[in-house]
Amino acid sequence: MAALRPVLMIIDDDPLITDTLHFVLSKHFEVCVAESHAQLKSLLQQLDAPPALALVDLGLPPSPHTPEEGFKVISALLAHSPTIKIHVLSGQSDDMNVKRALSLGAVDFIGKPCDVDKLKDMLLTSLKVQDVELNEIKAEQKYDGLLGDSLLMQALRMQITQFADSPFPVLIEGESGSGKELVAGSFHYASKRVLQPYLSINCAAISPLLAESILFGHTKGAFTGATTAHAGYFEDASEGTLFLDEIGELPLELQAKLLRVLENGEYQRIGETQTRKSQARIVAATNRDLRAEVRAGKFRSDLYHRLSVFAVHVPSLRDLGEDKHLLRNHFTAFYAKQIGQAPFVLDDAAQVRWQEYSFPGNVRELRNIVIRLIAKYAGKTLKVKELVAEFDLSEHESADSNAESINFNDDAAMATQAQRHLQRQANVSLDEVLKTWERAYIEAAMQITHGNLSQAAKLLNVNRTTLYSRMSTTGES
Repeated sequence: MAALRPVLMIIDDDPLITDTLHFVLSKHFEVCVAESHAQLKSLLQQLDAPPALALVDLGLPPSPHTPEEGFKVISALLAHSPTIKIHVLSGQSDDMNVKRALSLGAVDFIGKPCDVDKLKDMLLTSLKVQDVELNEIKAEQKYDGLLGDSLLMQALRMQITQFADSPFPVLIEGESGSGKELVAGSFHYASKRVLQPYLSINCAAISPLLAESILFGHTKGAFTGATTAHAGYFEDASEGTLFLDEIGELPLELQAKLLRVLENGEYQRIGETQTRKSQARIVAATNRDLRAEVRAGKFRSDLYHRLSVFAVHVPSLRDLGEDKHLLRNHFTAFYAKQIGQAPFVLDDAAQVRWQEYSFPGNVRELRNIVIRLIAKYAGKTLKVKELVAEFDLSEHESADSNAESINFNDDAAMATQAQRHLQRQANVSLDEVLKTWERAYIEAAMQITHGNLSQAAKLLNVNRTTLYSRMSTTGES
């Protein structure tokens, strides 16, 4: 049986051009023609797999004399298939249109009229580039940065391989910064869905008022401001993967609707009676203990059990042993090359201290420390003093102190630490102690995220407005 030809989608409303291109290019590609954005959507739904290539005219109905509809088509194609190679073929070839098309993700811009043979060669070249990139996805993005030789990392990669092609949901649990997003991407890239869309949404970052519309879509006029119909993430994900990060933040009323999708694939746009079907694979992640959330009445028990058909735990960096050195070497080489600086090295004592450090911010913290060290000490050998200066405030130790690390989940250890403090210092103010710790953690979070308030809030597991308010009261604003 002959191999299937790659699908080339042509979006142009000029029949003379589309007939000519179809005649010449159909020898090499399976050519599909759409005259408008609406017709393109219909064709994409009928295809068994996303198109490999696209030729897009900017001047499309209903406004063929402006490029806006063509720009929308470029964005829609890339949302449907991030690996597609889009070539713009248009007479609207002024410099501004060319730059915008390329910034949206088109690989090149060909003005009309064009040499059809040269166009054919460009498309075939793009196909070769795409093959190389897909091979890189399989070889390198399959585990998407999940580096490590420890037994825990080997077990995690084995679980990804085992569960990747299952249609059932996956619940990824782990601390903030441990790499849950990378694990979610790995499930997609290691699966047969790799050519289908991979969409990610952070449930903590969307307004509860808009969450239902964002997930399920809405019809025109469904609510104030809904001037057009809108497809939600479940619809856009198609047969790909939908990653729901921070699933514990999803409002209770939406949890019931999510449960319905997980049970039978059914959902409805807001303002619509038509029932739609989703075939997306759901991967969810949380840094919360959802079992405790269930007991507290903040998360539905039936949804938890449905989501955790496959439960995967991402290990904390402090449990990965020698992988701390492996990750440091990896990020040092990568970022030194990216910014054109010589890598730093650690002396023997600093390497021991690196290994001892618990990295409460996990891999995210390690990566950010590496970036700062390259910026400050490119090409130099670091001693313990320079290294420890970059560590989390809660881990700093004085030279003559043998204080043990604090485990905030260990009530007895916390009580012991408090007792030592009370015995060492008279007239302790509980309010001042709490403010000091809060101020230290806010400062640490802002340093780790380089001043990004939203990311710092996520790191501290509070919402953005709460963090801003607390920064104001603790003098960190």
